[in-house]
Amino acid sequence: MQCPSRMLEFGRIINGTPKVFGLPSSSLSTPRTKGGIFAISGVAFKARDFSGSIETRVNDNNDDKKALVTYCDTPVGTVAANDSTSQQALNYDQVFIRDFIPSALAFLLKGEKEIVKNFLLHTLQLQSWEKTVDCYSPGQGLMPASFKVKTTKVEEKKEEVLDPDFGESAIGRVAPVDSGLWWIILLRAYGKITGDYSLQERLDVQTGLHMILNLCLTDGFDMFPSLLVTDGSCMIDRRMGIHGHPLEIQALFYSALRSAREMVAIDEGSKHLVGEIINRLSALSFHIREYYWLDMKRVNEIYRYKTEEYSLDATNKFNIYPEQIPMWLMDWIPKEGGYLIGNLQPAHMDFRFFMLGNLWSIVSSLGTPRQNKAILNLIEAKWGDLVGQMPLKICYPALEDEEWRIITGSDPKNTYKFSFVCMSLSTLMNLFIKKNPWSYHNGGSWPTLLWQFTLACIKMGRTDLAQEAIALAEKRLPFDSWPEYYDTRTGRFIGKQARFYQTWTLAGFLASKMLLKNPKMASMLCWDEDFEILETCVCILNKSGRKICSRNVAKSHILV
Repeated sequence: MQCPSRMLEFGRIINGTPKVFGLPSSSLSTPRTKGGIFAISGVAFKARDFSGSIETRVNDNNDDKKALVTYCDTPVGTVAANDSTSQQALNYDQVFIRDFIPSALAFLLKGEKEIVKNFLLHTLQLQSWEKTVDCYSPGQGLMPASFKVKTTKVEEKKEEVLDPDFGESAIGRVAPVDSGLWWIILLRAYGKITGDYSLQERLDVQTGLHMILNLCLTDGFDMFPSLLVTDGSCMIDRRMGIHGHPLEIQALFYSALRSAREMVAIDEGSKHLVGEIINRLSALSFHIREYYWLDMKRVNEIYRYKTEEYSLDATNKFNIYPEQIPMWLMDWIPKEGGYLIGNLQPAHMDFRFFMLGNLWSIVSSLGTPRQNKAILNLIEAKWGDLVGQMPLKICYPALEDEEWRIITGSDPKNTYKFSFVCMSLSTLMNLFIKKNPWSYHNGGSWPTLLWQFTLACIKMGRTDLAQEAIALAEKRLPFDSWPEYYDTRTGRFIGKQARFYQTWTLAGFLASKMLLKNPKMASMLCWDEDFEILETCVCILNKSGRKICSRNVAKSHILV
C-alpha cells in the first residue's frame, strides 16, 4: 500500500519509556486520564515543564490514545478528539482547521515546525477540490472545515487520499467561513515563530492566499464593511442567532487581513489587492469601533435613541429601538468596563458578550487601546459570570425558554438537562419540556479559549488574569479527562455531550502555559495599533458634495 495511513500516539517515547500526561500520584487520587496525550513530532511534552502540580506518569499500555494523523508517512494534523468511551466517532476523528490552531501553536512554540508546514500545504491543496451541494458550488477559495485520511484502491493498489469536508457533510450544511481566516493567521504565525518566510513566499501559497482574499473581498449587496455570513459558520457551528455580521467572524477577518497585508507579495498583479486590503481594514476598524462598542455611556445613548430617522446625518443609523436593551444588561456592565456586542444589523443589536470575538479584537487591535483595556476590566469584574469554575464562557448570557426555542430551533444540544412537567387537566395534560441552558454553545464553558485569553492578557499587561484562569483550569482538566466543554452557569459539570480527550482542550492549555513562559514570543503573534490604517479613508461623499465623511466627527473616539 502506498502512503500507509496511521495514527501516531501523542504520548511518545522519552528515554525509552512511554510518558503520559497525568497527575502526581503521591498527593492526589488516581486521575481519570488513562493515556498519553501530547507529543510533538517525536518530542513529548513533559507536563512538569509547564506546571509544578502536573507530572508525567508511565503507562506501557497506552494504545488507545492516538491523535497525530499522518499522510504518506508525514504528520499532517491532529484529530479533534480521542474519546474511546464514545460509541460514535461522527467527525471527531477528522482534522479540523480551527481545532488544529492551538495544536499548531504548541508545536511551533516547542520548535517543531514540520507538522504545521505539512498541514498548511495539504489544506492548501484541498482548496482547489470540487465542492458541491445539490448541484451548486460555492466560490473559489473556500477552505475545508476538516479532512481525514482514507485508504482507497487505485488500479489494484491501495493508496491514501485526503477526504475533505467543505460543509457538505456537516450538520446544517454550512460552509466554514472561519477556516480560510484561521489558515491565513496560522501562516503568519508560522513565519513569525520559525523565522522561515520562504513558505509564505511560494507561488502556490501566494495563489491560495489570493483566492481566500478574493472570496472575502468580493463585492456584494452589503452596505457594511463587515462580512455577511449565515448561522453556524464559525466555532459556534450550530444555530445560535449569529447570522448576519457576528463579531467572531469580523475579528478573525480583520486579523486575517492584517496578516495578509504583511504576506502578500507586492508586484504589478497584486497592487490592486493590497489596496483593497488596506481600504477594507480601515473601513472595518472604524465600523466595529464606532458601532459595536458598548459601555454604560453607550447604553444610555441607545436608551435615548430617536427612531425612524431618514437623513444622512442620523444619530441612530441602524434604527435600533431602545426597547431592545435587555434587562440583564442594565446592572451588568461595570463602570470601567465595556465590550464589543455580538452582532449588528438594521434594527437589531445582539447585546450578548461573545468571548472569542472580544479576545481577538484585543489581539488584533481591532478595538482601541481604551476599549481593549475595558474588555479585560469587564472580564475581571464579571469573573463569576465569564470564568466561574472553568474558563471561559463562549457567550453570555445563555438563551432561555421561548428565546431558546425560537432562536436555536429548539436545539437540545444547547441545553444541559431535561425536566418534564405535566400541565393541568384544563390544558388537556399538555407536556411541557423545560430545557436548562448554559450548555455547549449556549453559554457553555470552553477551556480551549484559554490560549486566546492568555494572548490577550499578555498583550495588555494583565498576565495576572491569565495565571488565575490557567490555575483554575489546571485543577480540573486532567481529572476530568480533558473534556470539550462544561455545562451549567458556572461551568461546574462536564458537558452533557462533551467528548473526552479533546485535542484542542489540552493543546490550548499547553499553549497558554508556554505563552506565559515566553511573553516575547506571544507579542509576535499580536498586532499593535496601525495609524496608517486609521488615517486611510476611501469615503468619497465629500467629493460628491453630499456630505463630509462622518469619520472625522468620530476620529477622537476611534483613535483613543
